[in-house]
Amino acid sequence: MKTTIVLFCLLGAVAAFGQSYSVGSAPIQSTYNPPDHPTRAAFQPMLTEQNLLGVSGFTSAHGEMPLWEAPVDSHEVPLADIARALKKEHATAKKARLVLEK
Repeated sequence: MKTTIVLFCLLGAVAAFGQSYSVGSAPIQSTYNPPDHPTRAAFQPMLTEQNLLGVSGFTSAHGEMPLWEAPVDSHEVPLADIARALKKEHATAKKARLVLEK
């Protein structure tokens, strides 16, 4: 049993050493360099428009209505009506004939 534990610890030490050092070369180190976009953060007047999508453009016409102003066809049932219907359904539901108390 002791031999197994010692071999397991030795295997773990060898694996840790193998991860920290490469065979025949120095460890590979990489650093994260975040992208830099200095022209997007520069001061520009409000009226100049920059197309970020490239060739595809956005067209809009006069008289276009925002989506929040469009009429809604769906009818929502008020929460109080739903609660009344559930209360009425609960009152007419089958009740247990036998109640066990311990």
